[in-house]
Amino acid sequence: MTAAMSTLDPGSPPTGELPFFVYGTLLPGEPNHDLFLRGRTSGERPAVLPRALLYDGPGYPYAIDGHGRVHGTLLTAAPGVYGELLGLLDHLEEYLGPGHPRNLYERLVREVELPGEGAPGTREGQGPPGTRAWVYLAAAAVTRSLRTSGSVIAEGRWVTGRPPGGPRTP
Repeated sequence: MTAAMSTLDPGSPPTGELPFFVYGTLLPGEPNHDLFLRGRTSGERPAVLPRALLYDGPGYPYAIDGHGRVHGTLLTAAPGVYGELLGLLDHLEEYLGPGHPRNLYERLVREVELPGEGAPGTREGQGPPGTRAWVYLAAAAVTRSLRTSGSVIAEGRWVTGRPPGGPRTP
């Protein structure tokens, strides 16, 4: 168990299994959603990753730490498949372990916001309530390249130009 996982909030799943925040090809309606997530999730809800920027990539996006917001979906693994799902996503995201030099992404724990879930007594100016989740952020070498020559997606919302479940449009 990592240090990040040993300090979970009391409201976290009792097993310490964090949900996953996805923002690209794993979103509902995108190609990898059905391939990797169908039958493996028990919940999917809109979420936002604060303090992050979204960059366009070669058919998929990259999120990095920054002064923006990335829109996506918070996924909860279905009972009994957490380990399988974690392994599948690590493989898809080319994550070989913390700080591995061949990582395409790093899997990190981040606080994500859950829009539309106002908490009683929340002060004006504070963001919506949040939860801790695994997020795949671009690895260090990729991040350096993006910062020098990448293309930021201004709204922090990755779309492929097609409606969910619909055909691709030019």
